[in-house]
Amino acid sequence: MAATTSLPLLGIDHVVIRVRDLDSMLDFYTTVLGCELAKHNEALDLWHLRVGNGLIDLVPVDGVLGKLGGATGDTAPPAASGRNVDHVALKVHPFDADALLAYLKSHGIEARATLQTRFGAEGNGPSIQFRDPEGNGIELKSC
Repeated sequence: MAATTSLPLLGIDHVVIRVRDLDSMLDFYTTVLGCELAKHNEALDLWHLRVGNGLIDLVPVDGVLGKLGGATGDTAPPAASGRNVDHVALKVHPFDADALLAYLKSHGIEARATLQTRFGAEGNGPSIQFRDPEGNGIELKSC
C-alpha cells in the first residue's frame, strides 16, 4: 500500500477566538452575522457558534481555556501585532455586495468601502472585510 501523500482535508471545522467582552462578541456573532449558538461548554467556558458546516468558538480570556494565554503567553488578548486570529472568512451565497454593505452599515460596522477580489477555497471572487468588536478580521466571501 502506498504512503499517503496528503491529508484528506475537507474545509474549516472551527476557529477559536479569545475574547475580552463575551456579551458584545456573542451579540455580534449571533445578531449581526446570524451564527447560531450550538453549545456552551460550561466546564471550559467555551461558546460554540454554528456557521454553516463549521464553528466559531469564543473563549473568554478570564475563563478556563482563556487563562492558558494566547500569542503573548499571558491572560490578556494579544496586541494587534500578535493576534490569535488574523481573520475568519465566511462563505456567503448569494453574494449581493450592495445589500451586504448596507446591512453592515445598518449595524454600525465599517466595512471596506470598495469591493475586492480575493482568493478563497473556491477560487477568486468578491469579498468584503471588516472587524468584530474586538478587532478580529471577518471576511464575507462569495462562493
